[in-house]
Amino acid sequence: MLIVNSQNIKQYHGAQLILEDVTFEIHDGERVGLVGRNGSGKTTLLRLLAKELKQDEGQLAIRKDTQIGYLAQVPEEWSSATVHDVLASGYKDLLDCKASMNQLELSMSDPSTAEDPDRLARLLEAYSKLQERFERDGGYEMEAHIDQVAGGLQIAKAFYKRRFDTLSGGEQTKIGLAALLIRRPGLLLLDEPTNHLDMVSVEWLETFIKQYDGACLIVSHDRTFLDRVVTKIIELEDGEAHTYLTHYTGYMKEKEERLLQLFADYQEQQKRIKKMRETIRQLEEWGRVGGNEKFFRRAASMRKALERMEKLKRPVLEQKGAEFGLSPADRSGRKVLRFEGLTKSFGAAQVLSGMNGELEYGEKIMLVGPNGSGKSTFIKLLLGEEHAEEGTFEWGSRVDIGYLAQLDPPGDGRTSVLTYFREEAGLEEGEARSRLARYLFYGADVFKTVGQLSGGEWTRLRLALLMLRKPNMLILDEPTNHMDIASREALEEALEEFPGTILAITHDRYFINRLADKVWELEMGRITVYLGDFDAYQEKRAQLQADRAAGYNAVRNPSSSVDVRTLSESKAPRAAKLPRSMKAGNASERLEPSIAQQESRLIELDARLNKLSEQSTDTEELAALWAEREAVQDRLNQLYEEWMDQENP
Repeated sequence: MLIVNSQNIKQYHGAQLILEDVTFEIHDGERVGLVGRNGSGKTTLLRLLAKELKQDEGQLAIRKDTQIGYLAQVPEEWSSATVHDVLASGYKDLLDCKASMNQLELSMSDPSTAEDPDRLARLLEAYSKLQERFERDGGYEMEAHIDQVAGGLQIAKAFYKRRFDTLSGGEQTKIGLAALLIRRPGLLLLDEPTNHLDMVSVEWLETFIKQYDGACLIVSHDRTFLDRVVTKIIELEDGEAHTYLTHYTGYMKEKEERLLQLFADYQEQQKRIKKMRETIRQLEEWGRVGGNEKFFRRAASMRKALERMEKLKRPVLEQKGAEFGLSPADRSGRKVLRFEGLTKSFGAAQVLSGMNGELEYGEKIMLVGPNGSGKSTFIKLLLGEEHAEEGTFEWGSRVDIGYLAQLDPPGDGRTSVLTYFREEAGLEEGEARSRLARYLFYGADVFKTVGQLSGGEWTRLRLALLMLRKPNMLILDEPTNHMDIASREALEEALEEFPGTILAITHDRYFINRLADKVWELEMGRITVYLGDFDAYQEKRAQLQADRAAGYNAVRNPSSSVDVRTLSESKAPRAAKLPRSMKAGNASERLEPSIAQQESRLIELDARLNKLSEQSTDTEELAALWAEREAVQDRLNQLYEEWMDQENP
């Protein structure tokens, strides 16, 4: 059933034409991806659908009584509400019903009511109707549904009582997304929903949207997310909309085929136009030479036909993208970084626990892990912004670090892009404008204030400054966040060719698959390294978890194509890294039940610690659990030693 019908929409922003001829349809239950370059009008179109704007021309029809949920709409009344109030905002009618039931309960418990049977009967009847409505509309499942969605997006229950306006922008966006998903509107409009989510939350969101009953229109530059979720792509380009009935990868293939066909049609039409013009000139020449009016009439008729012809636009086969020129001034030594025993705590909560590892020149390492696992803390230790309680790290010779922070707002947002770039880079205006043009800052764009820049534009500007320094070691914190797909691809191409070393924190699975030599997973204060890209990491991680669940320590051959090993082994003795054959004699068989019991307990404690570290602010409880885990690990290590002594007398 048709839910949205857009016909020839035209929209201006001041004197600038944003949308010129936008025609598309959305049907009930469809999951549609809206793609296009930054500034192509995606947010404008979402605001039109959300009824925040009125189109200047054209027809936009949305099915009557359709409830619309728009992620970017954060109502002002939420500023003083608690997180739970925001999450439960979609249940306003049920909450009002529950409040009325509570009021009736108080009235019925009043001693004076017991003395008035008629009043009690009326109250009971009213209560019965409210209770029936509350049950019918899912009131008793309300809290469970809130917890389900909040848990899927890694929103801890400890957040429920916090005021919404005390949260960070990323946390507010995540909670706003959860509130929309809990409401389950008929038309769900999401603008970059994955930007502030870790991989676990993104995968949960993918499953949720695939099972969603209503229609979804999703603006996203996450190519893997679009591939896994959407069944239709609407592309905004040059103010027009083009629809592709496929996912992102299919859209890219179909778009290439469409552009090639359009270019062939354009060339064919240009040949016909050229031939018609030559014929017109020849007919007019014959008319002048022979003085025959019929040649002039025929030429005039042909000229009118040429004027009436609908001219095809010359298709742009390749849009100009940012030129991220990445070339280090000098290479570093072979050993770029070595760290050993790094430990960091905040109060009683231990974030990093005896981490070991090393990084060699030319490696491209992707650092992943849940939000709050300590990735940014680890980077701050390496940059000297934080100090470890234990352990050491050492940079290699001639290492020149270039760091791109995830959130790094400018000091003065009123400074123009050109002035900011010139002051930071120390360049004359001409050279500064030339370099800015490589990063897609043209014409009037250089006179924008830096405070007016979008997230993607601000990242491009910082990258332009970073590349001027020509570092040989790049530390990048979510470099593709807010970037459009074209800029992401340009950055990926540049990083592929970059001969130096890269350590990147990212949740962009497409980015990881394209660039990663290794994936470092930071979880429970320790790093596990996986050779290969994101697909290899997912496969081997699932294998490792299955092995642990079965009560075994997974060991991989170091010479194999994919290596999985824990880099923080300061607490683990030699025997803990060896496989147990379980072919013990009488003496060692006595130890096997105890070993299995301790391994099972260790897995249980790891799961509880992982959950609590994300959902609890009770540092005392975390510290107690961690102490218990250490005791179990020590006991397990002793059992391993005893078992090995029996196996190798």
